[in-house]
Amino acid sequence: MKNSKTRRSFLQSVGLGTAALGLGTAGYAKDKPIQGFEEAPFDPNASKEWKPVSNRKIRVGIAGYGYCRFGAAFSFQDHPNVEIAAVSDLLPDRRAGLAKACRCEKTYPSLEEMVKDDRIEAVFVATDAPSHARHCIEVLKHGKHVACAVPAVWGSLEEADELLDAVKTSGRKYMMFETSYYRAELYAMNQIFEAGGFGKLVYSEGEYYHYAAKPLPSYKGWRVGNPPQWYPTHSNAYYTGVGGGSFTEVSCMGMPSMTDFLQPANNPYKNPFGTEVAMFRTSEGGMSRMTVSWDTPGDHGERGRVRGQRGSFYERYDGQEKNLPDTRRPALPPGVNAGGHGGSHGQLTNEFVNAILEDRQPWIDIVQSLNMTVSGVVAHLSAMRDGELMKIPQYKLS
Repeated sequence: MKNSKTRRSFLQSVGLGTAALGLGTAGYAKDKPIQGFEEAPFDPNASKEWKPVSNRKIRVGIAGYGYCRFGAAFSFQDHPNVEIAAVSDLLPDRRAGLAKACRCEKTYPSLEEMVKDDRIEAVFVATDAPSHARHCIEVLKHGKHVACAVPAVWGSLEEADELLDAVKTSGRKYMMFETSYYRAELYAMNQIFEAGGFGKLVYSEGEYYHYAAKPLPSYKGWRVGNPPQWYPTHSNAYYTGVGGGSFTEVSCMGMPSMTDFLQPANNPYKNPFGTEVAMFRTSEGGMSRMTVSWDTPGDHGERGRVRGQRGSFYERYDGQEKNLPDTRRPALPPGVNAGGHGGSHGQLTNEFVNAILEDRQPWIDIVQSLNMTVSGVVAHLSAMRDGELMKIPQYKLS
């Protein structure tokens, strides 16, 4: 499991290095990094305590190289237990760019073609958010493990059921790459929770602020005006990732957007809200306040805090537990970059690869992924109904 690996020291605070991700896209300013994409600074001791769990190489296919360049941003191509067998993107120039970034010669014009390749054991889905569930289901139907960028589904409860069924039927691993899980503070909260440092969580908060003065480029314009709580996992992780619980019901309020391109007449979702604040009841009987905002400039990022019956965490632990565990994140394999989103990228890839090699469930499995994502889908429904209290579906593997 994730706790069985040797841990290394906290990385330093996040630094600027987004240019290394190749985020520039024609038609959009290249002088400012996307909020949250800043890379962690190089840590010369990141691999010092790393120990391989196997010498086997997993043959991985990579799908998607859009504006965020996520297909190459998570260091699959640098992992010693990975061979990039093929890459795909719908657009030829992006497909060529992904092949170059991943040092791979074999390309396919679509994910649907790539998953037919019997050499491929696992696929990383970095396509547009509305296609995540459909693409992951296609991968699983072809008997391959799948990792996916967030969120797991796009505003659809039906797709959530279909995705869960596909995971159960295939018997393969599914992991959503929620970056907040491997931010240093959330990882520390999880270790302290498992050591009993919080007891039951009475209250938790998560915040995701992501401002753009104009729409970020996106396939078929999917980013233009999307409901904030349809992209909830960066904030919701500050409850689900701490103790593995779920949200059971929600009342959510939305604030109308002040940004022109986010107005309901100007976006395909008819979404009126640029900010949505959800108050959840949790499976422990506690409460969580989770906020997502698109049109509030200034301070940005993902952060959270928790308060339990035995202690709390906001920037540091303060509580009754005196025998605290080692809260350092796992050591990374040589050559694997910590990457963006607080140095979480390399950690996510390493966890997915090790889950396959060790034949275990990854930390962010299908259950946690759906519990994080679907709670936001229901939260937006609540906001559209002026905060009506609504029940949230619960997901289990058995």
